[in-house]
Amino acid sequence: MPEKEVGKVMDFFARPVVAGIDMSGALKVGDRIHIKGHTTDVELVVESMQIDNKDVAKSKKGDSVGIKVPDRVRPGDTVYKVTD
Repeated sequence: MPEKEVGKVMDFFARPVVAGIDMSGALKVGDRIHIKGHTTDVELVVESMQIDNKDVAKSKKGDSVGIKVPDRVRPGDTVYKVTD
């Protein structure tokens, strides 16, 4: 499936398992994303997203968001939006 880069992982929090992502594109709850890096390869559907500890339904370029992830990701990993 085609993928479009929408951000970069800037931070990772182990509890809860959340990735801090600087957005370079738009993303909304329900979108499928693929996080890829040197040792990272995680695909998931965005179930919740937060900006400054507040739930949001969508994000835009320039936002810094927190997204719950199923596995460890690393700063510098690239976030892609999977498109049909």
